[in-house]
Amino acid sequence: MDNTKKDHRQIGAELDLFSFHDIAPGNVFWHPKGWIIYKTLQNFLWSTLEREGYQEVSTPVMVKSSLFKKSGHWEFYSEHMFNLDVEKESYSLKPMNCPEASLIFATKTRSYHDLPIRLAEFGVLHRNELSGVLGGLFRVRQFVIDDAHHFIRPDQIQSEIHELILLVVKFYKSLGFAPEFYLSTKPDKAMGDEKLWEKAEKDLKEALKKADVKYKVKEKDGAFYGPKIDIHIKDSQGRDWQLATIQLDFQIPEKLELEYVDSDGKGKRPVIVHRAILGSLERFIGILTEHYQGVFPLWLAPLQVAILPITDKHKEHAEKLAKKLGDGGIRVEVDSRAETLQAKIREATLQKVPYIGIIGDKEVQDGNLISVRDRKGNSRSIKTEEFLASLNKEIEQKF
Repeated sequence: MDNTKKDHRQIGAELDLFSFHDIAPGNVFWHPKGWIIYKTLQNFLWSTLEREGYQEVSTPVMVKSSLFKKSGHWEFYSEHMFNLDVEKESYSLKPMNCPEASLIFATKTRSYHDLPIRLAEFGVLHRNELSGVLGGLFRVRQFVIDDAHHFIRPDQIQSEIHELILLVVKFYKSLGFAPEFYLSTKPDKAMGDEKLWEKAEKDLKEALKKADVKYKVKEKDGAFYGPKIDIHIKDSQGRDWQLATIQLDFQIPEKLELEYVDSDGKGKRPVIVHRAILGSLERFIGILTEHYQGVFPLWLAPLQVAILPITDKHKEHAEKLAKKLGDGGIRVEVDSRAETLQAKIREATLQKVPYIGIIGDKEVQDGNLISVRDRKGNSRSIKTEEFLASLNKEIEQKF
C-alpha cells in the first residue's frame, strides 16, 4: 500500500462527504455532498438494472425472528444479528434480504411462464460486527447492498448466470475496473443436501466456462446455503477487493416451500440466484474515495462546476450562467464570498471541483462567455452552451 495516499476517512472529512460518531459505532452519517455521490451511484446502477428487466421492491428492516429460523439463517447466522423482544416476541433487524424477497414471491401463484422474476432491493441491513473490526466505510453495522434475487427454473440456470456474468463485466468496465472471477465452494458449515451442492457447483463451473472467463477456485468459501461466483477488482493502489457476487441457492426455496406451477401443472421448486454487483454501497464508496483520492470523475463529483465572480459587480451574471448550467443538469454553485479570486480558486481546488468558471468584465460584456479552468490548470474561454454540451458528453462517457 502507498503510504502517501490518504485514508477515505480523512478524505471524507476534508471534502465534507461523511462522518462517524461514537453515538452510533459502525454507522455512517452522510453529509449532503457524500449523499450526492451515494444517490448518483445508486441511480446509475438502477438505470442499468431497469433495462435488464428488474423490478424494485422494499421490505421491512425488522421482522419476527421466526422467518430467519424457517429460512435456515438463524442456525448459521444468529450471532451476527441484532435481535430484540417486542411484546414478548423475538424480532430481528434483517442481515440480508433473501427471506423477505421470498415472501414477496410466495404471495401469489407463479407460473413457469412468469420466470425468471428478478427482484432488486436497496434495503438497509444490519449485522452485529464486533467493535474491534469496524473501520470507516469498509466495515460497518448498518449498510445497503445493491441486492437482487432471481427466481428461476432449473433449466434457466445457465442462461441466467451467463447473462449476469456479462452484466457484471460490462458494469465494471464502465467504471474503469477489470473484474477477476473466483468460484467459492461449499464451506464446512453449510445446510442442505450434498447432491444439491454438487449440482450447484457444477452449474456455476459450466456457466463460467460458457462465458469464457478465466477463474480461480476459493475452496470452502461459499455461502452456507450455496456456492457462489465472487468477482474481485484492483484499485489504483493495486489492492484486491471482493465486491460482486453471484450465488446459486437450492436450499432456501426448499426451506420456505417456494413453488411455481410447471408446464405439467404440478408445483416445482424454483432456484434462487442471489446477486450483488457493488456489494455494500458504503464499502464501495470507501473504495472509490481512496481509488480516486477524492478526485472523483465528473459524473460522480458532488459539485461539478464552481462559478467564481471576480467582484460583486460580476455576481449577477455569474448566477445567470450558473442557472443555465443547473437547468442543463449540472451540479453548480456560485462562490460569491467576499474573498479574493485566488482564495476562491484555492478553495475550489482543495475541494477537487472538476471545473472552475471565472466571471469578470470580459464575460459580462459578452453575455454568454465563461472562462473555464480544469483540474490540471488548463484554461479556455467558451460559450456557455458549448461548455454545457461538453460537460454532458463527459458525464455520458463516464471515463
